[in-house]
Amino acid sequence: MLSAEIGEDSNGINLMEFSDEILLHILSYVPCTDLVLNVRRTCRKLATLCLDKSLTHTVLLHKEYQVNKDKVKQLMRGIGKEIHQLNMAGCYWLPSSTIDYVIRCKNLVKLNLSGCHLTSLRLSKMLSALQHLRSLAIDVNPGFDASQLSSECKATLSRVLELKQTLYTPSYGVVPCCTSLEKLLLYFEILDRSREGFILSGQLMVGESNVPHYQNLRVFYARLAPGYVNQEVVRLYLAVLSDRTPENLHAFLISAPGSFAESGTTKNLLDSMARNVCLDALQLPKSWINGSGLLQHLKFNNPFYFSFSRCTLSGGHLILRVINGGKDLKSLTSLNLSGCIHCLSSDSLFRKAEDDIDSSILESLVVSCCNLRHLNLSAAHHHSSESLGKHLCQLLARLRHLLSLALPVCSITDVPTNTDKPPVQSVTNVVPPGLGKKIRIGVPTYGKNFLEQSNQKSQSSVFWTLLENLRFLKNLELIGSSFSSAMPRNEPAIRNSLPPCSRAQSVGDSEVAAIGQLNFLQNLTLAQMPNILTGSGLVSIGLQCQHLRTLSLANLGMMGKVVYMSALMDMLKHCKCLRDLRLEQPYFSANTQFFQALSHCSSLQRLCIISRSGTLQSDAVMSFMANCLEVIMCHMFMGESLTVCKNLQQSIVRSFQADRPALNVIIFPLLHEDLTEVIRDVPMMHLDEITLFKSRVAEEPPNLWW
Repeated sequence: MLSAEIGEDSNGINLMEFSDEILLHILSYVPCTDLVLNVRRTCRKLATLCLDKSLTHTVLLHKEYQVNKDKVKQLMRGIGKEIHQLNMAGCYWLPSSTIDYVIRCKNLVKLNLSGCHLTSLRLSKMLSALQHLRSLAIDVNPGFDASQLSSECKATLSRVLELKQTLYTPSYGVVPCCTSLEKLLLYFEILDRSREGFILSGQLMVGESNVPHYQNLRVFYARLAPGYVNQEVVRLYLAVLSDRTPENLHAFLISAPGSFAESGTTKNLLDSMARNVCLDALQLPKSWINGSGLLQHLKFNNPFYFSFSRCTLSGGHLILRVINGGKDLKSLTSLNLSGCIHCLSSDSLFRKAEDDIDSSILESLVVSCCNLRHLNLSAAHHHSSESLGKHLCQLLARLRHLLSLALPVCSITDVPTNTDKPPVQSVTNVVPPGLGKKIRIGVPTYGKNFLEQSNQKSQSSVFWTLLENLRFLKNLELIGSSFSSAMPRNEPAIRNSLPPCSRAQSVGDSEVAAIGQLNFLQNLTLAQMPNILTGSGLVSIGLQCQHLRTLSLANLGMMGKVVYMSALMDMLKHCKCLRDLRLEQPYFSANTQFFQALSHCSSLQRLCIISRSGTLQSDAVMSFMANCLEVIMCHMFMGESLTVCKNLQQSIVRSFQADRPALNVIIFPLLHEDLTEVIRDVPMMHLDEITLFKSRVAEEPPNLWW
């Protein structure tokens, strides 16, 4: 705690002598609960500053894992009337009665309760008192009953302009009451079967839809989890739009995994949109775009976001129909072409996925969309030809404003002289486990000379040149074009993965070392890099990327052994800002040495390890949890027995739950038949952000919500 009496350093500078503006800026980095409940009690000046409107106008409790019911109560008593925006998203550990204290925030304009426990009656009582509310985010769980909403609650909802609903049961939720909506975000997380095993139906009462109330809609977004019921329910929402397409609609986005067939209703909706609206953002299921002339009929006006994820859109169509033949498209800031295997070739009819890209397509894209901030080209083979200066990395280096980038591993390799054969040094990495040269785990297999040689090799590569020109990159994903996670969504764990692309066989430690140039890097994902021999490049990242907050590593090096363990442990000793760590690697040994190294990550909050045939040491896990007081999520899906996993999980919960209210622990065998039942109990925030593997670059439009 700060005070005037102890606020001097060796130079005699008193912190309290700073101007109010500087102090307010410093205090803006302190969690609001600490400001109100602790810092303001230290001295009179801070008591006044901590209650300044600039600090109490917006209160963020999202990921404030130490907040409990009593702290929320005190906070609302102290500054409830001053709060205009309150974000409690993901506070799954707070009891539903905590919501009652939100009633004190009479002047709330924006409220996010996604992930919070909320009943229909509590929602009704709360919204009845929040007459100024204009933006709301809630979950709709089984048992939700719109008939329990009072007339005062419905009056508040009728004034809401922005609504975000996460649906865990077939329902319209509060949408029929929101008669002034301008932005509607829908997240469908409905399972096809109930916990008891009953098949759920996606049918809803027709009279509940409140058809006329979409006329003001400007943004429609729907994200579907896998499952037939989710598709059925979203069709009912779309049927309302197809009857009368809002004239002011400028963003229409539907994210659906797998196959989502068109219906007569959706075709009518798209035809109506083509005639009546001009879009700024577009995302459609792949089957709605593939083989149709839809894109040539839709009209765009200064678009900022496009997603054609997993579509068979060819480069010729991309240039002609999306960026208007290469015309100026400076307004576009985010582009998702993940899984678009033909998007960088002029014609997809006779092209194989592994054929070289047409560099002129990419060059037109780079020139036209010169202000891109977020670009996703993952889940495809983008192989560059031998044309001088036309390598994918060299062309992307012109996008100096990029903040987020996702690429397939095979796209960053220098063009080999003979593309038919992989480099000799990588052949040993694809032999069956046990036949390769053994590497002693726990003993560094690299030295200073090795690191210097890796850097020298990196600096002459096209990938090094790319990163050298993207020094402000914050998010980087390098994912093998054939990679698939062993962690399931609604299906059994995958036992076998596809082999990596032959071009990826030459990508290894030197390319990873090149990432160390990115001094502002915050989030890094590396998956399916078969030529990792020692992991020495990870040490460079740990030393130089001091802002790294999220690290995800999957299937690096040989699959029969973890060749990079020693380097990983050295890397972790330097990651003082790391908050989320996800490791997916067969035969991973979560032993004492690993957890001792991980204990150096003093900011770590969430840990997820997924390892087929992996092992763990229970004592090491318990010691790690005792030393790292910030850790609130520990998910380990290994090859241990169910008894070992359950005993460890129970021990962690018994020992640490009382002091860590948000603690979420799952230790479970990866290949157990009940894994999908266990996953359904994971808080959506953890499941979506770390437990499940996916590409997150340009996944949604920038600033879609908070």
